[in-house]
Amino acid sequence: MTTATSTRSRAPRRGRDRQAEVLHPAAGRERFTHDCPQVAVVGGGIAGLAAATGLAERGAHVTVYERENTLGGRLAGWQTTLADGSSATMSRGFHAFFRQYYNLRGLLRRADSALGMLTALPDYPLKHSGGMYDSFAKVPRTPPWSAVGFAALSPTFGWRDMARMDPRAALPLLDVRVPDVYQQLDSTSAHDFLAGIRFPEAAHHLAFEVFSRSFFADPRQLSAAELVLMFHIYFLGSSEGLLFDVPDEPFSQALWEPLTTYLEGHGVKMRLGTSVDAVETDPAGGYRIMSDGAVDHVDATVLALDTAGLRSIVASSPQLVDGPWRDRISRLRTAPPFLVSRLWLDRPVRAERSGFLGTSGYASLDNVSVLDRWEGEAGRWAARTGGSVVELHAYAVDPAADRMAEQERLVAQLHRVYPETRDARIVDVRHEWREDCPLFPVGGYEDRPAVRTGDPTLVMAGDLVRTDLPVALMERAATSGFLAANALLEHWGVRGQVLWTVPRSGRSRLMRLLAGLAP
Repeated sequence: MTTATSTRSRAPRRGRDRQAEVLHPAAGRERFTHDCPQVAVVGGGIAGLAAATGLAERGAHVTVYERENTLGGRLAGWQTTLADGSSATMSRGFHAFFRQYYNLRGLLRRADSALGMLTALPDYPLKHSGGMYDSFAKVPRTPPWSAVGFAALSPTFGWRDMARMDPRAALPLLDVRVPDVYQQLDSTSAHDFLAGIRFPEAAHHLAFEVFSRSFFADPRQLSAAELVLMFHIYFLGSSEGLLFDVPDEPFSQALWEPLTTYLEGHGVKMRLGTSVDAVETDPAGGYRIMSDGAVDHVDATVLALDTAGLRSIVASSPQLVDGPWRDRISRLRTAPPFLVSRLWLDRPVRAERSGFLGTSGYASLDNVSVLDRWEGEAGRWAARTGGSVVELHAYAVDPAADRMAEQERLVAQLHRVYPETRDARIVDVRHEWREDCPLFPVGGYEDRPAVRTGDPTLVMAGDLVRTDLPVALMERAATSGFLAANALLEHWGVRGQVLWTVPRSGRSRLMRLLAGLAP
């Protein structure tokens, strides 16, 4: 079992926060010797690659099964030919690599210990259609001054607005305890929780709604526990701040090709373009991996899939674990569809435009990225053509919406946000519609699977998995992957991976005392 100890341990520090927790794995031998098990990792996204890394580094024989022809899951990339004849790498869009993502960054350090593939963006700006603009560049990073500084610097918090707020309703934000927060707030929606605090309407939309929609869900559908956990991770639980890094090349080139080289050097076999149809228990022990007509026998299995893929495999594998567990898997839901639109324009956007901008009040538009500000491939195209590469995101789109109309509406909103793009000719455009992110609905926590399943040789990983740690999004995926590897290694008496998280409760005694006054 992974245990927390003081950050004064010998584990190397992963960030600037001196209160970050180090989680040591169960004691065991250093690695396998002659008794190396065969392990199947089903899914080649962040979670699956983290699990494969943790196992292969200890000597296990790992095979990664990935149905797509590329690794990375939601951070995969693929080649496309543009109308001008040039080749570009398309993906599912922008992702922010926050400094709190200790375990994800630890995974990437396998390919480059200095994280040279990541570059910092100078700000995390937010813009509302009403004209308000927020920035995190000057907000202090250390709690509680981070939240105080945001409120003081933000135009959305006026004195009258502050007077109308209900501070007692906001007290749970001061001492977020994981996993207790789910028992406290999972039955409330993020929207209702914020309404109870009576946050200023502009702050509600400009800050919290922007963050909550990063879970690809409408705040009325999202569990308040997830929103409050996110507030803890980025505001009051960590001193890493809200600024972030981005890869300096497309995901496949910057991240997954170097990591693949590292993993193959540890004997990992990559079976890309291979769909796993079922996982059957073998009466002689272990599992039979049924994939595209082939059958492989393994000693253990990691299921690191998205919601639909997991439901499909479990439905086709009636021997796995037990009926109640399979029923819970069948009830998992995906978030509403989201749209990523990438435009190659024949002229640049204005030089002062941010590399990334969160938006609110612009219909379905949630953010705008100017990729040529940081991504090498986009920058080279822009330099060669005199144009620019702009990406638009729309989360939680109505499933019944007319997709063509939504695509046109998204581009129209870009013209409102960056008016100079109205006169730009679109050299080419790619619209990517996806509907495979996990939904964390009100009251849904109990149905979410944990890393351990009740069968010690079958484990789970992914951002849909419960970890009982203060992690979210990509960091939840990476952390759950390492936890899955650690669970298997513990079963075999081998020491696993050291992990890090932001603190699992309020950072200061004063904050904890104030939180105790909550109704």
